[in-house]
Amino acid sequence: MLDITFDAQFLTENVKFISGTDEAGRGPLAGPVVAAACILPPDFLPEGLDDSKKLTERKRDALYDLITENAIAWCAASATPEEIDEINILEASLLAMRRAIDGLSVKPDFVLVDGNINRGFTIPAKAIIGGDALSPSIAAASIIAKVTRDRLCADYELLYPGYGFEKHKGYPTPAHKLAVYELGPCPIHRRSFLGFLDRDREKLEAALIKKRAAETL
Repeated sequence: MLDITFDAQFLTENVKFISGTDEAGRGPLAGPVVAAACILPPDFLPEGLDDSKKLTERKRDALYDLITENAIAWCAASATPEEIDEINILEASLLAMRRAIDGLSVKPDFVLVDGNINRGFTIPAKAIIGGDALSPSIAAASIIAKVTRDRLCADYELLYPGYGFEKHKGYPTPAHKLAVYELGPCPIHRRSFLGFLDRDREKLEAALIKKRAAETL
């Protein structure tokens, strides 16, 4: 449960600003992994603040506005599909989080990182397992990252029609996998995530035949 005192426990004489950081989009077949960093006022805990995955889209959007209007500083950053393919999704997620921290207009003295790895940060950092359900600043970062990425996917729907990005946000739904099989990968697909094209070829071909038959009715 989120508690306004969680982040405060890390405040010291030398730690005045604490930033939470989290990412969205580790699992999708397409698009960047997006991370956010956020420094909240110490007394700021908007009603309903929680891990972004537990919130409806409408609630996330409302909290996004509240957070970005009231935060001391916030920043969203990303790692590209090409970077994900080159260095793997874990390293790309950490890279995006470091970029978000570096992009803050106010330099934090300490960083709370969602997860169990805090590698590569130039500022003292602590990994918090399940941090988006404990730390207000991490929860705020999770909402910024999720909303930013979802809005990017709405743009991808217009750039690359036929894949359904606005609906599935790049995640490996059956419809998305079938679209990749039918249309081929588009420029934002993560090539290292497309092993299913060979692994599930017979199943995908059967699904495509069924889809085309339905379209002719």
